[in-house]
Amino acid sequence: MKAFLALLKRDLLLAYRNRGELANPMLFFIIVVSLFPLAVSPESEKLSIMAAGVIWVAALLATLLSIERIFRSDFDDGTLEQILLSPQPMPILMLAKVTAHWLVTGLPLILVTPLLAMLMHLPMEALGVLMLTLLLGTPVLSLVGAIGVALTIGLRRGGMLLTLLVLPLYTPVLIFGANAVQATMMGLGISGQMYLMAAILILALTLAPLAIGAALKISVS
Repeated sequence: MKAFLALLKRDLLLAYRNRGELANPMLFFIIVVSLFPLAVSPESEKLSIMAAGVIWVAALLATLLSIERIFRSDFDDGTLEQILLSPQPMPILMLAKVTAHWLVTGLPLILVTPLLAMLMHLPMEALGVLMLTLLLGTPVLSLVGAIGVALTIGLRRGGMLLTLLVLPLYTPVLIFGANAVQATMMGLGISGQMYLMAAILILALTLAPLAIGAALKISVS
C-alpha cells in the first residue's frame, strides 16, 4: 500500500506540474459534445435521443487521446525501467499509475458531464444512470488502454497501432453504457447492463495490472 500511494502521489504531482496537458482531454470532450447540436439539429427531442451515445463516444475518444501519457514520460527519461526493476509487486505499481491517469482524466470528464447532458437535453431521470455508467466504464477505458500503451511503448510511431488495438476492446463498455441510458429513457430495467459493466470493471481491475506489467517487460527489454 505504501508503494501504491507513493507512486500515485508522484504521478499526480507530475500531472499537476503539467496542467496544460491535463486540460486537453476535457476540452476535447467538451468541444466534441458541443459541436453535435450545431452539426445535427438543435431540436431537443433529437438531441435527447443521441445524448448518451454522443457523450460516451466523446469520453472514449478523450480517454484515448490521453492514454499514452501513462507511460510515455517515464519511458523517455528511464524511470519506467527503474519501476520494472523495483522489488514491489508489479501489478500494484501498474494499478497506481492507471489510478492516477483516471483521477486526472476520467474523473474530470464525469464531473463536467451534467453540464453537457443539459446541453444535449438529456432527461434528468437518465442523468444519474449516465453518471453511474461513466463511473463504472471510464476506469475500464484507462485499464484496457494502459495494456495497449504497454504493448506499443517501444515503437516510435505506435499511435495508430494503439488505436487499432484498443478501440475493439472499448466497444462492449460503450455499448452497455449507452444502452443503459437509452433503456432508462424508455422505462426499461437496466440491472443487466449495470451488472455486466460492474463485472467488466472487476475483471479489468483483476487482470489488467498483470497484463500491463507483463507487456511492459516485453516492450522495454
